Amino acid sequence: MSELFVRTLREDPADAEVPSHRWLVRAGYIRRAAPGIYSWLPLGYKVLRNIEQIVREEMDAIGSQEAHLPALLPAEPYQASGRWIDYGPNIFRLKDRKGGDYLLGPTHEEMFTLLVKDLYSSYKDLPLHLYHIQTKYRDEARPRAGLLRCREFVMKDSYSFDIDDIGLQKSYDAHRDAYIKIFNRLGFEYVIVHAMSGAMGGSASEEFLAVAENGEDTFVASPGGYAANVEAVHVVPPEPVPYDNAPAAHVHDTPDTPTIETLVNHANAQVPREDRAWTAADTLKNVVVMVRKLDGTREPLAIGLPGDREVDLKRLAATLEPDEAEAFTEEDFADHPSLAKGYIGPGVLGENNASGIRYLTDPRVVEGTRWVTGADQPGRHVFDLVCGRDFTADGVIDVAEVKEGDPAPDGSGPLRLARGIEMGHIFQLGRKYAEALGLKVLDSNGKLVTVTMGSYGVGVSRAVAVVAEGTCDEKGLCWPREIAPYDVQILATGKGEAVLNAATDLARELDDAGIKVLLDDRKASPGVKFADAEIMGMPTSVVVGRGLAEGLVELRDRKTGEIENIPLDEAVGRIIAVVRGRPSID
Repeated sequence: MSELFVRTLREDPADAEVPSHRWLVRAGYIRRAAPGIYSWLPLGYKVLRNIEQIVREEMDAIGSQEAHLPALLPAEPYQASGRWIDYGPNIFRLKDRKGGDYLLGPTHEEMFTLLVKDLYSSYKDLPLHLYHIQTKYRDEARPRAGLLRCREFVMKDSYSFDIDDIGLQKSYDAHRDAYIKIFNRLGFEYVIVHAMSGAMGGSASEEFLAVAENGEDTFVASPGGYAANVEAVHVVPPEPVPYDNAPAAHVHDTPDTPTIETLVNHANAQVPREDRAWTAADTLKNVVVMVRKLDGTREPLAIGLPGDREVDLKRLAATLEPDEAEAFTEEDFADHPSLAKGYIGPGVLGENNASGIRYLTDPRVVEGTRWVTGADQPGRHVFDLVCGRDFTADGVIDVAEVKEGDPAPDGSGPLRLARGIEMGHIFQLGRKYAEALGLKVLDSNGKLVTVTMGSYGVGVSRAVAVVAEGTCDEKGLCWPREIAPYDVQILATGKGEAVLNAATDLARELDDAGIKVLLDDRKASPGVKFADAEIMGMPTSVVVGRGLAEGLVELRDRKTGEIENIPLDEAVGRIIAVVRGRPSID
């Protein structure tokens, strides 16, 4: 410790939002270099490499071969695939001194595709699995939470190349199994959920989410086993409703009712139903947003959904990607005078109606459903407006919020909402990149066929934070043994040469036995050493101090807090047994 490049902090960093960020900085594992960019100090880098090793072992076990591609990449392959534009502002673009376009790699599908194209030409060369562990770059608009949302991060990305879809499924399943083993070894609770493919493309994808209250992702799960990222939940449309006996639509004055709540209260007071009270679910809310295209142009979009739901901005963003949604401003309303703010109805919406604004409705808005909605006049609403009779939409959009208790799309029970952190994402890419970049091989009949691909990512640096998040306590970090920078931290806490010599001899014997040891030989008080040991989080610590006069040392377990006095002459054997055989002290 007297030589280790580390400085523990007694106060939380000002920008720390989550426990992992707080403790990794305070324990001297990472230091902020810029927003979303961190330096790895020796302790943190050891943890990072330990996680990399776990990933390597499981990837090698399925026959995947490690390569190492550059982080600075030419623009042309990404222009050919379309992602130079599709990524929008999320990638770092730069020019060299000759004016050539480059980017800092966010992911490497294009480069691995070209690498295989350059070297392989026959079905006999396939299947092929390649991976690398490389620094990635994404220009996050709002980097936050330490290592959980960075601009520079370390990721393992691997790629499978197969001759047909049957081979792709086998490669996908092999990677899926490898990921289960990786995350089981890392030791945090996780779920596997259906996910959106987004700009990556492909026919299917799944995410591995670490269950965490501080997670940015919301996922759903049902008692029957359905699980999905909330963006990937698809509402099953109800059956059409007969409307032969539905009354004609009728307009009522509804002054001062620009919100769903005020509308429902007014309706129950002035236009009561005979069968039951009006609720927000009886109303049709029409929300207008501006969609910004990648070329900078903007066009309005109207979304109709039941009034008891809000538009989920993450679901909307995933649906519109790579385009982005923006708020509809007062200036936008001024440019579209047919829209009565607070009282917008389907009457003016639609590409063929007065506003010319494209109108998409929630899947629940099916033929025959009756609604209370805006009458396109300030202070007025229309009642018993029937979908399919009185209005139609230009299409369907599934972006309403998912609520606790909603039915699972597969009928497996009510949905439960929870939070998670994306730790892995696997994709069946298909032929998107192979077609764009011309990756073809000769099949067994001598015919050129396009290779089918899979892509598989693990957030390696993010895993450091996720493990810390799941294992830390009110005292500091608490690493699982396979990930910890050291197996044992030895604290020399007494005065005099005898204590330091005994601690040093013990450290040397353990080191000779292959045990990773951190010796706290500093001239600091026992209280400082104890506090630092708890913050740093090594799984086992040994205190050499006042008990030495009786031939005893303390063996401490960081996770359980158990303390045992053991004879010094038995310490090496006992510590080796703990490190190699038992996770805690008996």
